[in-house]
Amino acid sequence: MVFALLYVIPRRLVEWAVGPSESDRSKDLEIIVLRHQLKILHRQMPRPRLRRRDRLLLAAASRVLPRGSWLAFLVAPSTLLRWHRELVRRKWTFRRHPRGGRPALEARVSELVLRLARENPRWGCLRIRGELVKLGIRVSATTIRSLLRRHHLGPAPRRHGPSWSQFLRAQAYGILAVDFFTVESLFLRTFYVLFAIELASRRVHILGVTRHPDAAWVAQQARNLSCDLADEGRTFHFLLRDRDCKYTSSFDGVFAAEGIRVMRTPIQAPKANAFAERWVRTVRTECLDWMLIGGRRHLEKVLAEYVGHYNRKRPHRGLGLRAPQGEGSEPVAFVSTAQLRRRDILGGLIHEYDLAA
Repeated sequence: MVFALLYVIPRRLVEWAVGPSESDRSKDLEIIVLRHQLKILHRQMPRPRLRRRDRLLLAAASRVLPRGSWLAFLVAPSTLLRWHRELVRRKWTFRRHPRGGRPALEARVSELVLRLARENPRWGCLRIRGELVKLGIRVSATTIRSLLRRHHLGPAPRRHGPSWSQFLRAQAYGILAVDFFTVESLFLRTFYVLFAIELASRRVHILGVTRHPDAAWVAQQARNLSCDLADEGRTFHFLLRDRDCKYTSSFDGVFAAEGIRVMRTPIQAPKANAFAERWVRTVRTECLDWMLIGGRRHLEKVLAEYVGHYNRKRPHRGLGLRAPQGEGSEPVAFVSTAQLRRRDILGGLIHEYDLAA
């Protein structure tokens, strides 16, 4: 009974809504059914993808149907208006003709201009043009200026001061950097390793290994390093270190007495001491991560052997693939396997190769 009542009520409402005429009734009822089915499809399917001809037909129909009938469309009224504006824009868009004027720069010339601008932030357009003229390349200053603007390179001088890496490279020949790193032994004892690295040559000095790096021990390692540098006749102007509390005033005083200015890196800025941090990563990945350290003496022996290999034999990209203390050799036309001599370092963990005599 309840179901029959629920059926009769919607039926009477539909008959009242569609009107008395038979033809109008069937047409209006068909429109109601189609709209309801469309709502059902909206609930079951994602947003339909319309083709260009679909948009064209719907946009044209929207200009004929009254605004009140736009509810029958799949899209919002604002979308229909946007499609119509697109049709109008296409109608009044004339065919473009090829632009005249100067030919575009070659890709290799553009790359060269951008390289000169990035590597020399104080050079202007005329200076870059002059360098290109020396190379036999003719480019106008206006073209260079337009190219730099497209790549967001402002006018010279570009006032973004040097980065830490640029500063360190410029001053590398007078800077010595020191730092600590830790090593866990086989029996989970923590050892502190103090080392120094010369920024210009990348030469590494292991200053000491201890479990308790107190003020007296750190100051004594500073004296030992100062004496070794004096014996070799090597002078430095700056000492770069972080703000670790293990570096006391007595440590700084040793270098200040030699005329070396101590520079402290900013707080939580390991990149400011990038050369030392990079060496710590190197010694870990190439040596310490592959060995079990028994104690302090074992660690000292391992580090001494690895540092000897690092300073004399290991190629370094920052030095043109030369070792920090190595010398360049004359190029050889051909090297056979029989001419190579291998030397094992750290029990075969690292291999060194030389030409047999």
